[in-house]
Amino acid sequence: MTVRIKICGIVHPDDAAAAVDAGADMIGLNFVPGSPRCLTLDAAAKIADRVEGQVERVAIFRDAPWSEIERVTRRVQLERIQFHGDESEEEIELVDYPVIKAVRGADREAAVRYPGALLLLDHPTQGGGQGQAWNWSEATELIAEGYDLMLAGGLTPDNVQAVLGELGDYLPWGVDVATGVEQPGAVRKDASRIASFVAAVRQAEKLEKPEKPEGEEA
Repeated sequence: MTVRIKICGIVHPDDAAAAVDAGADMIGLNFVPGSPRCLTLDAAAKIADRVEGQVERVAIFRDAPWSEIERVTRRVQLERIQFHGDESEEEIELVDYPVIKAVRGADREAAVRYPGALLLLDHPTQGGGQGQAWNWSEATELIAEGYDLMLAGGLTPDNVQAVLGELGDYLPWGVDVATGVEQPGAVRKDASRIASFVAAVRQAEKLEKPEKPEGEEA
């Protein structure tokens, strides 16, 4: 199984290119007012254009009015939408894109409430975008039941391999990182930290991969 890797909160085209070069699968473009990573339409369009056809581009909103979502999707080329607020399942269904829905912790009620969305599990109390670690192993039961989940919150190049190891025989659909790969005191990404993060995830996959029976071809 390949764990998809999302580098979130991209604020510069060069950082998006660094994510592609490192082998990331997705980048996140933030449209949440008040966030230090919130993008203007012009900045987001330049980032999206830089990596067109090379990586999935995900727009992040939190309780945004429909007019704002339409304003962004008309201008910026995207493959997914991510919601970080109290959006209802009915609101999510109005979006003509695959959806990621951020929830607090391993919330079984949310897993049932948003059956059509890929769930992003962040810190149970701090919420999304804070870079706070939590007990990620709580997601194991939902993964075992077949839910597609992304893990987020406090992941770094130094801990992500161990975090995935804590899940035992299971791996999540994906992992999400923002602050964990940023330059000290800045929202710009550090290309070497992105590369280290991706490498650590890929190493964890190898460790979790079951051995083939003797005589079976690879």
